[in-house]
Amino acid sequence: MDKMLPYLQSDSTYKVHIHTFNKTLTQAQKIKKIDALEFLPFKGKVNLKNPEHSFWILEDYGMDPNNVPEEPLHLYFGRWIADGQRELIESYSVKKRHFIGNTSMDACLSFIMANHGRVKPNDVVYDPFVGTGGLLISSAHFGAYVCGTDIDYNTIHGLGKASRKNQKWRGPDENIRANLRQYGLEKYYLDALVSDSSRPIWRKGMLFDAIITDPPYGIREATRRTGSQKETVKSAERSTENHIFVSSSYHLSDIFFDLLKFAAEYLVMGGRLVYWLPIYRPEYTEEIIPRHPCLKLISNCEQMLSSHTSRRLITMEKVKEFKDQDQNSYLLDGQYMPYRGHNSFREKYFSGVTKRIAKEEKDNQK
Repeated sequence: MDKMLPYLQSDSTYKVHIHTFNKTLTQAQKIKKIDALEFLPFKGKVNLKNPEHSFWILEDYGMDPNNVPEEPLHLYFGRWIADGQRELIESYSVKKRHFIGNTSMDACLSFIMANHGRVKPNDVVYDPFVGTGGLLISSAHFGAYVCGTDIDYNTIHGLGKASRKNQKWRGPDENIRANLRQYGLEKYYLDALVSDSSRPIWRKGMLFDAIITDPPYGIREATRRTGSQKETVKSAERSTENHIFVSSSYHLSDIFFDLLKFAAEYLVMGGRLVYWLPIYRPEYTEEIIPRHPCLKLISNCEQMLSSHTSRRLITMEKVKEFKDQDQNSYLLDGQYMPYRGHNSFREKYFSGVTKRIAKEEKDNQK
């Protein structure tokens, strides 16, 4: 309390803000909470437009949007000192972006991932599932040179059907380069290539300071790689308008192990891998997080998707130089089998959706 007294004097002005996480309050509820601060010795005048001192009430209602408690789990009160960079969320909003797809990453999450990757000026950042390049934008904002690959020819070249409402086809200048140009970041764009992430195209050596990516889960985007189910390569007619190749399913467990193996080989020492891992929550344990002897787990953060599914933001750091014996080291590990559970994520995801719809229909019939 003594530390607050200089900011409560009669010759000062103030304002109280309220911010809640995972719950929305009505204006009446906010006023009630502000009035509850009357025990504090505020002597100054209220100034809502230009106060000298701003105080904030921060309420945390947990992580589960399906089970929001009546009272906050954590409550914080303090004086505002300075803003962070939350304005970036608005200025880089996907709603205003030139080129988007079905799975374009939210601007806030993109910047969180770049922070986890410790992206800094002159880094080289790579996204092996680049899509429309949303994750490249946040890294380029921090001065990194960015590149990516994707198996989808049409997405890389900005062809095909548009993802925006009331727009049937993509325009002539809808592509990743145009997105970086929109934000004045084109000088940081190296290139985006059509490539299968399961078959690396890069020369041997440590090339990247960070690998930041969001692999497909098989929900809104298919998980696939080149080659038929029988591993028989067949030729197919190709053109710039309709690029066709033979593809086979790509199990989630294989996606993540290929990703970790690639990161272990191509990251510089101390470089970071940041990616999203889909989880079926009733079966989640720490043991199902994919591991590699060259990579150290730094953080594991959960984002809820539904009552039964979530995705975890996994951050790993390269701590050991890659050797030939590390190529398939995970196959020798007895913990490998639990990772196979990722392969059925799609079925588990939609089984939960089906059960919820059935329950809603049953409730409506009562």
